[in-house]
Parts: sequence; C-alpha cells; structure tokens
Amino acid sequence: MTSINSFKTLRQLKVNKSNYHYFSLPALEASGLVGISQLPHSLKILLENLLRHEDNDTVKREDIHAIAAWLKTKKSDREIAYRPARILMQDFTGVPAVVDLGAMRDAIKKMGGNPDQINPLSPVDLVIDHSIQVDAFAAKNAIDINAHMEMERNSERYSFLRWGQKAFTNFRVVPPDTGICHQVNLEFLAKTIWQDEKEGFKIAYPDTLVGTDSHTTMINGLSVLGWGVGGIEAEAAMLGQPISMLIPEVVGVKLTGELREGVTATDLVLTLTQLLRKKGVVGKFVEYFGPGLVNLPVADRATIANMAPEYGATCGFFPIDRATLEYLRLTGRDSQTISLVEAYAKVQGMWHEENSAEPIFSDVLEFDLSKVEPSLAGPKRPQDRVELSQLIPAFDKLLTDANREQEKNKTYNTEDGMELHHGDVVIAAITSCTNTSNPSVLMAAGLVAKKALEKGLQRKPWVKSSLAPGSQVVTRYLHASGLDQYLNQLGFDLVGYGCTTCIGNSGPLPDNIAKTITENDLIVSAVLSGNRNFEGRIHPQVKANWLASPPLVIIFALTGTTSIDLIHEPIGNDKNGMPVYLKDIWPSNIEVAHEVAKINHKMFIDQYADVFAGNQDWQSMEIPVGETYAWQEDSTYIQHPPFLTNMRTEPNKICNIENARILALLGDSITTDHISPAGSIKADSPAGKYLQSKGVAIKDFNSYGARRGNHEVMMRGTFANIRIKNEMVPGIEGGITKYYPDGDVLPIYDVAIRYQSEQIPLVIIAGKEYGTGSSRDWAAKGPKLQGVHAVIAESFERIHRSNLIGMGILPLQFKDGENRKTCHLNGSEVISIMGLSDNIQPRNEIKAVIKRTDGSETTLTLLSRIDTQNEMEYYRHGGILQYVLRKRLGTGQT
Repeated sequence: MTSINSFKTLRQLKVNKSNYHYFSLPALEASGLVGISQLPHSLKILLENLLRHEDNDTVKREDIHAIAAWLKTKKSDREIAYRPARILMQDFTGVPAVVDLGAMRDAIKKMGGNPDQINPLSPVDLVIDHSIQVDAFAAKNAIDINAHMEMERNSERYSFLRWGQKAFTNFRVVPPDTGICHQVNLEFLAKTIWQDEKEGFKIAYPDTLVGTDSHTTMINGLSVLGWGVGGIEAEAAMLGQPISMLIPEVVGVKLTGELREGVTATDLVLTLTQLLRKKGVVGKFVEYFGPGLVNLPVADRATIANMAPEYGATCGFFPIDRATLEYLRLTGRDSQTISLVEAYAKVQGMWHEENSAEPIFSDVLEFDLSKVEPSLAGPKRPQDRVELSQLIPAFDKLLTDANREQEKNKTYNTEDGMELHHGDVVIAAITSCTNTSNPSVLMAAGLVAKKALEKGLQRKPWVKSSLAPGSQVVTRYLHASGLDQYLNQLGFDLVGYGCTTCIGNSGPLPDNIAKTITENDLIVSAVLSGNRNFEGRIHPQVKANWLASPPLVIIFALTGTTSIDLIHEPIGNDKNGMPVYLKDIWPSNIEVAHEVAKINHKMFIDQYADVFAGNQDWQSMEIPVGETYAWQEDSTYIQHPPFLTNMRTEPNKICNIENARILALLGDSITTDHISPAGSIKADSPAGKYLQSKGVAIKDFNSYGARRGNHEVMMRGTFANIRIKNEMVPGIEGGITKYYPDGDVLPIYDVAIRYQSEQIPLVIIAGKEYGTGSSRDWAAKGPKLQGVHAVIAESFERIHRSNLIGMGILPLQFKDGENRKTCHLNGSEVISIMGLSDNIQPRNEIKAVIKRTDGSETTLTLLSRIDTQNEMEYYRHGGILQYVLRKRLGTGQT
C-alpha cells in the first residue's frame, strides 16, 4: 500500500492576487491512487476531507485508500470519519441542542472539569424560523400580528438562545422574521469553497456541513455537500467529534432534455421523489449529471436537493459548473470567492461541463426532463405523485378507504351560510424553502394571481390563504415586479418569514369552518408548496394534504376544492360568465423569465448586510449571563434535561434487555412526526394536562416544537400524534396503548410511566421505514425517557436510526421475510433480547426470545443496526453525549 502523507499533496493556488493552499487530488492520484479522478464529485469531496484530516488516528491512510478501492466494487463497508466545515441549526432543534450543551457544562463542572471545554470548535449558525404561526391571514398587517404573537409566545426561548450566543464561541443566531435556515444558507451563508487558516497556510477546501434539519440537503444544489443529522450528533460534531459513516453507494441520475412549457421545478422534484423512492436510495448519495444539467438553474437544483429526505437519499448532489457561479454572482457573493470557486473546482477535477467524462457510479438512472407532467403529491406521503388529471380518482379513493364515498356530493352548511364538502380546500399556503427559494415558481404564482383577477376570479371564502417566503429577498423582488399587489388582492398577504404551514404552524382555521369540519368529520384538503404532507402534520383537522407548486396553490385557492380535473374542467367563470380554464391564466415560460430577469444582486446584498442584528424587540431583550445557565424551576419552556444527571465517569456494563413489554405495535412509514409531533398540544393530552397544572392557559400552549427545551412536555408528547395507529388498540387513532397484564387502555405516556415504576423495560415494534421524515432528536429522546430500550423494525430511516443509538436505544431489524405479522405479535408478549452483554458488535445477529400469554416461546434472530464501531462506542457509553463528555474529561479534547 502506498504511504500517504497529506502534506506531500499540499499545493499552491493563486487566485487574482491571493495565494491559497489546497490538498491536491491530482497529486494524490499521481502518488499511486490511480483512477480517483473518475470518482463521483460527492466522493471527491469526502476524499479531500479525509486527506486534509489525515492524522493516523481518526483518519488513517487505509481510509483514503478505501475511497480509491470503492471504484472497483462501487460500494464499501469501510467506516470513515467525516468532519464538516460547519453546522446549521434551526430553533426547534437548536433550542434542545443548546439545552444539552448547557447541561454538559453543568455536568463537566460537577465532575471537576472546566465548563469552557464545552464550546463549538466549528462555526455554528442557528436560524430562528420554526416558531412563527399563521394566526392572522388575508390582511395587510398579518405579518405584524403574527410576528408580535411569535415574540410574545417565545421570548423565554429566544432569551435562552441569546444567552447561548454570548456564552459559546463560534455560535451565531439569525433572529426571527428573517427567513428559513436553508434559504438563508443558500442565499448567504454557503460559499461552495471554504477557506481557513491552518499552520500558517490559507487553506481552500470544499464547503461542507451537517444540519439539525433533514432538509439541510437543499444546499447540495449549490454544490455544497451537506445533510441532516440529529441534534445530539450535531452537538458532538460541534465539540470536535467526527461524523462516523460508511463510504456510501452513489446513484447517478443522468439528466437529459429540458422541462416543457408550463412545467415547474416542483413537478420535477415530485416526479423524482416518486422515482427514487421506488428505486430505493436510503442511505445512499444521489448525484445528478448529464447534458440536462445546463437547463437547470441553481434555484431548480436546490428544489430537487431539498427533497432528498423525501426520496430517501442522504443527499442529492449537483457538481460545480457555470450555473453555480451565476447564482453566487446573483446573490451578491464577493468576486474573490466566485473566482476561488471556479479555480479550485477546475484544478481539483470538480468542475462539470456538458461534455465532461461521466464519473463511475454504483448505479445509474436516466431521466428525461421533457417527460415531466404537472403534478401534485398526496394525500399523505410526498412520494405519492398524482397527475392533475388523476386528482379526482385519488381523492375518491381516500373517501372509499374511509367508507365515506356515499357522502361525496353531500353539502354541509356552516353557521354563516357557506357550503362545505369533502375535498374542499381549507388551507392554501405558499410556504417552505423548497419552493420559495425558487424565483421562477413565485413569479409564476404572482402572474397567475394577476391573470385570475383580470378574469374576475377570486379566492373561495373558506380557503385560509398565506404567503410565507423563506427570505425577505422574495418580498423585495415580488414588490419590484409589482406582482405582490395581485397576490395580496387574492388573500395571499405576507404572514411571516418562516416555515409556517409546512411544519404544522398553519394556525387555527376560522371558527365556523373548524366547527363544521369537526361536527361532520369532513375530509378536507390543504394544498401547500411544501415538502411533507404526513398525517396530522399540516393541521389536526385536515386529513388530505397535497404538495404542489406555488402557482398551483393559487389555482386551488380559486377552485376551493380538490375534487376537480384541472385539465378538462373550468376553474370558474369570468366577468361575462364564460368558463376560465387552467390554460387561460397559466403564464408562459417567457412571461415568467421576463419577471425573473428583474431580480438583481443588490436585493441580496441589502437584505443580508445586517442579518444578525434583528429588530428592536430582539435587541432590547434581557439576556442571562454566565458560563453556565441559571435554570428556572418554574419555566415551562426551558428545563435542565435529565440525560446526564448522576452520570458516572465510567460507563455501565451493557446488559441484556430482559422481560420487556411492548409499548406500541406500529405499521409502515411511521414518521418522526408520529413519534414526536411538532404541532399543537391538545388540552386533554398528558402534555396539555401538565401545562395546565403549571398554570399555563390553553391559549398559551404554543406547540410541541416550541416546547422542546422542556423534557417534561416532550416525553408526555411522545407518540401523541393524533393520527398514529397502534395495532395493540385496533380502531383507535392517537397515542393510546394497552397496559399488560391488566389490559387497561390508556395514553402511551401513562402506560410507560406505570411500567417504569415497576422497572419493566420497553420495546417498540414497527414495520418498514421506521423514523422517516424530520431529523428531530426528540423522536429518540422521548422514547428514552419513557423507558424504551430497543426498537425492532423491518427497516429504519438513516437519521432516526442514528438518533436512537445516540440516545442509547438499540435499533434491531427483522430478518428478510420476517415481521410483526409473520411473528403473530399482538402486543401482549414479553420479549427478552439476549447476548448483549458479551456478544454485541456492529451489524451482528442478536437473539430475541418472545414469551406469549399461553406460555409458548419463540426465538427470533435479529440484525443489530449499530452499523459502525463508533456507533458501538456511543451505545456502550449510553449515548453520544456521554461518550463525548467522558472523552473530554479524559483528554481535555476530542
């Protein structure tokens, strides 16, 4: 094996008048690693990362050789240590992360260490975007009302973040009402090529990151390798712990052709999501290449990269090319950075041209952009794409599945005389970074609004409409184009800059609408330009949720129903009573391009000139001081978490999990929303009762997402999603289970606490894709506090599997062909998981003994989904935070 000394590959790069050094991949290839120039661009970035951090400890020369060896097998079981350049957070996941860091400072001080040892070693940016709700809408002052209510509800959380900003180094906070973290990252934070000082050299290297939000992947559209991780894994990365991962398979998607007239980037990403989810790319990188790239601007690429979690990939990467430079220029990045990006990419073999040689991939799919059709996705999953002409059959199936087909044409009257039906649209939201980062679809929405008004069309009165862009730049260019006035006239007034409806912050429906829906159990629709539409996510009263492009959101606000064939049926009638069809008000590509051309770099430069300052409310906020946080016992937002309480300097020995009870028996596609909801808190739920016991009025509950700094709320909210179905209590929706041996039917939290009082360990049993969706670490923290020791599932989504290990919960997988049904489980069984104390290793087989109520026993062979040696260490220590803390105490540095 060729010996590698990384500094032997250090080369100099002159860009304009500045000198940079970089770790040269061509020099590495010349030293004996033949063929690495044929690697996918995403793997070249991983290779450079290893080369730059080679230390013969965390990164060995064998790791570097393993990347080269990947070319022969196109996959690898080699574990590598990846160190991202920076970390991105949002407030829902960021607050509990700062809570954990504060608790770690307390713990290390208690055990004789220095609290300053707990400090981010890599740059961390937290963008507050998850807390604003759509309380006011269809009004000029909606943004002011919603922003004021946001500050009232969240001042304690925001004050805590201001403490973190002062207490920790390398930690910046972008204040509320600025934008969505991924769009701020795309438009401002990311540089594509990063630079740093190291041992007297100015080092240039690829910009990389991990984020505590699953849609961190959006930045791959700007050729920045990044993906979502759980908050606890991000905390470890902040403190210098590398991200442990296996060298991934890389699926190449060869793009050809171009999108047809009237087809949007949203239609494209919904089509790719369906295709790639069916293909199966979980745990893999996806990389786009081919002649079709030249027809996709970065805004379209970002839309595609954003939904990588929905199609199951770790990331969806686009290589650097001229479109990358054009976007950096448009968004006001400085000329030196842009020149460095071009020079670095070309010298490292990371530059893509239309006639570039194709990299070697694990697998290749060909995709013709010209075949994409206008689409929606729904009503419950983003991969369930529906062409516009097939929307009526899709909704009819939903009615049939609910045994409500006989009510299809029935009218339900509200108290004020409106007529509602199954399928009516009660929420139409232009929301989410997925689409509001894309000027083409937003300008198209504005043009649809203009044309609709000119025809005399109006939003239906039962539709709650909203515009919540991911950046203030959006409102700048909509205003410059004059299209904002038409959006406002249709009720799409600005309601805030944040995630809003896409994450369930859709706010209450008008009372008369809500009452009619509840009393008649109506199956109504929401149409949103978001990325997720899982059950119970968008609004608790809305059972059918459809993802669509912003201009289609406008269209459905006009129709007021999803029981329509937009290809053949009219949207409504014009001023003269003549039918108006979709084609009559849909803008041409030329019209859209004309408006997009009005956007200029000054809009971005002006917007981000003082992005960290915040408004007067933010600046005048009272900020706690001190290297450790002064926890308030009476706080219902921020509480000292129990995870590190009474932690010992040495980890406990791993023990078998004996005589465990099943807490929940779940089906396929259980999302992290099902496990740990982010939305509203019901008054009669365990969390609602807790808050009321603390003197919190129901109107001040806020949301589960906003309460993530308080473990007392979150553990009571675990498995509290109103749409979750536990097979132990068939026919019942919501967080309910059965306590054995008595058979009492109670909230999951109450049963978990009863088992805890009896010192009985718990397990969760589930089907395929357990933990799909958001990266939220409370979907692992909550079960941990409820006493769950293991999760047995048919398959796991990547981030959640990692989160479970990070909290010391053992993920186990059924062998192929086996599942809860073949094992005839009903939830009454007692399960013992054996061999852990002396036999557990990454991906080894584990025995589970199932004892049934009739006295019979069955032994199952399960696969440990602890995949790497690093993960084994985390589990041995009881979690990743305990591992990092002990390592800090032992060495002073990780």
